[in-house]
Amino acid sequence: MGGRRIKLIWDFRGPDAAKTAAHHELHLKEFSLASDEKEAETGHVILSEFHSTAFLVVDEAQMIAVRDKLLPHRGEYINT
Repeated sequence: MGGRRIKLIWDFRGPDAAKTAAHHELHLKEFSLASDEKEAETGHVILSEFHSTAFLVVDEAQMIAVRDKLLPHRGEYINT
């Protein structure tokens, strides 16, 4: 692996945020498999009743290419 890892994040808001984030995670998993990122970490988090996120963790070296394809709302470095 090596290098820093970045969590790309998509925010979803509203009464269906949790369902939408969970569904978006499925698409992130599909992307990871199609991109040979079989060990990519994905997930979704319910932050409140009306705010949930979906995420994909990538190596810093891959971030720009993935960002340009998937258009996340934001990103953050993570400690591994």
